[in-house]
Amino acid sequence: MKKFSEEVTARIDGNGQDSALKQSAHGFLLESLRTQYSYNFSWLGRPVIQYPQDIVAMQELIWTVQPDLIVETGIAHGGSLILSASMLELNAACGGNPDARVLGIDIDIRPHNREAILAHPMAKRIDMIQGSSIAPEIIEQVRSRAAGMPRVLVCLDSNHTHDHVLAELEAYAPLTSAGSYCVVFDTVVEDIPKALSGARPWGPGDNPKTAVREYLRRITEEGRMALDGRPLSLEIDKTVEHKLLISVAPDGYLHRPG
Repeated sequence: MKKFSEEVTARIDGNGQDSALKQSAHGFLLESLRTQYSYNFSWLGRPVIQYPQDIVAMQELIWTVQPDLIVETGIAHGGSLILSASMLELNAACGGNPDARVLGIDIDIRPHNREAILAHPMAKRIDMIQGSSIAPEIIEQVRSRAAGMPRVLVCLDSNHTHDHVLAELEAYAPLTSAGSYCVVFDTVVEDIPKALSGARPWGPGDNPKTAVREYLRRITEEGRMALDGRPLSLEIDKTVEHKLLISVAPDGYLHRPG
């Protein structure tokens, strides 16, 4: 097993240095974004608007971190909540926390989506809050639920403007426990033509990746405290990006060293 792990590490490092491979992957990403490829998939019956590669990455992170709580901003059809809840269920079946939960926040949880999520077998691990993820009262609710949790994983995937994501990072990145991740989705917006973002208010220069850069600058130059009372440190885990090659979250897998 050690030899195989070493071979995997070497292959991933090689991917990061293979410019032709990375260029091919980016070409596929551009064409697939144009055809709304990410809208084609579901998880246990609910639409999950993600690339399969990022779905696999989240599965690996949830297994590795063994979170007691997963905080997700952005619910849509609920597929990501179901994915997280199902992984927590599998973790529990393998000896993990039997009471682990996922908490979803969205400014508009549409009634038909809420009904479908609550009717799903994985609903037993899901809590939802309706409201703006950056509203002080919502932030306080989420922070109180995370307080005292040994292992917290954070996923940000709602409004993708710079200001909104930066505010989410200020609010929720400090919840990330040591050894866990804060995953910021759709950082790819910085790397694609504005036309692929359509009429949405975000685009190159104003998106999750620019927010990540600014937040990491603030952590380095100004410092931030984590919810556990320790100084917050986050670093971009490039190995995830090099492993996936195709991802909507380049530079968005932020690891807090443990």
